Amino acid sequence: MFSKRLDRIQPSATLAMTAKAAELRAQGIDVLNFSVGEPDFNTPANIIDAAKNAMDQGFTKYTPGSGTKELKEAICTKLNRDNNLSYNPENIVVSCGGKHALYNACQVLFEHGDEVIIFSPYWVSFPDFVSVTGAKPIFVRTKSEQQYEPDFTDLLSKINKNTKGIIINSPSNPTGGVWGDEAIKRTLETALENDLWVFSDECYEQLVYDMEFTSIANFSANKDKILTFQSCSKTYAMTGWRIGYTAGSPDIIKAMAKLQGQSTSCPNSIAQHAAVEALIGKQNMITEMVSIFQKRRDLIIKGLNNIDHIICDQPKGAFYVFPDISYFLNKTYKGQLISSANDLSMLLLNEKFIVTVSGDSFGSPNNIRFSYATSDEIIHKMLERLEAVLSLIK
Repeated sequence: MFSKRLDRIQPSATLAMTAKAAELRAQGIDVLNFSVGEPDFNTPANIIDAAKNAMDQGFTKYTPGSGTKELKEAICTKLNRDNNLSYNPENIVVSCGGKHALYNACQVLFEHGDEVIIFSPYWVSFPDFVSVTGAKPIFVRTKSEQQYEPDFTDLLSKINKNTKGIIINSPSNPTGGVWGDEAIKRTLETALENDLWVFSDECYEQLVYDMEFTSIANFSANKDKILTFQSCSKTYAMTGWRIGYTAGSPDIIKAMAKLQGQSTSCPNSIAQHAAVEALIGKQNMITEMVSIFQKRRDLIIKGLNNIDHIICDQPKGAFYVFPDISYFLNKTYKGQLISSANDLSMLLLNEKFIVTVSGDSFGSPNNIRFSYATSDEIIHKMLERLEAVLSLIK
């Protein structure tokens, strides 16, 4: 009935768990949702006001397919101000979120017979973005004790004549890991030496702790094969507004715009107007949000590591922790066998209404992802419930 193309992809595990949390909450259950990949803050008032003004002023029609001139200029200003990157509007395409931008880039660059390097653990959508094009995702190991930087021996062994691209996600979803400069330089050199497209997914680039973030494109004089993906979603608490963008060479940007013109026509006009204010308006809320997230990170890391048999490295970015729960696998809870991270994740949901996302979904079967985009009170409550369940696993 359906095309075989659909068989190449899986439903989004993160969206599925978020939907499950909403379903339980609608039943009046006290759900602790640690699956959400979005800030728990509202969009800042100045951005909301800009959207209201756009509607009042009639900015509700189609825009150019690749985004308005004003937004592209604002993006260039932002990239220069925050990332020390110099781009012109012809280097920019605006899409319906960072996810849409990455999907479009895969569609225009990869095809059957190609292979694309993805570092594991990975964001759930990366393999599907690649697979739906007919290309093959190739997974490379990383080192959890080093912010999930690449295992370079494994990386070099996976590159061959069919390798077409490499996808980097730092700061990372699901791990929160942020690569150091040397790891980035070495990965970039390896990619460019092998004439690979480099995708740098930087949607968490403002949410970094204990270090400074440097955009990958800064490490190469030749940016022709580097695509930088960012969005307004995480930095400005605009996940539902769906504005993301790509910076790259004009040829690839035109190709992405061509594809997008036959799918979405254009990004939302009102959201584009609001995004201009987000990018060039006052930025103080970012500092405030980062400070709050860092305190929450420290709280949840300390709490998890105080629970027997959990091992949780300290991430330097995003708003996720990715504890190792391997001790609890192949053990039982009240006679129920826990054979996988998914089993443990479902146990937490069914017994204590703690919503997480299994590491199986991210190519990491010994881990579970917790998002700490929630209040201190809820983090404390979750830790109490979690310890109560885990203490009964034998």
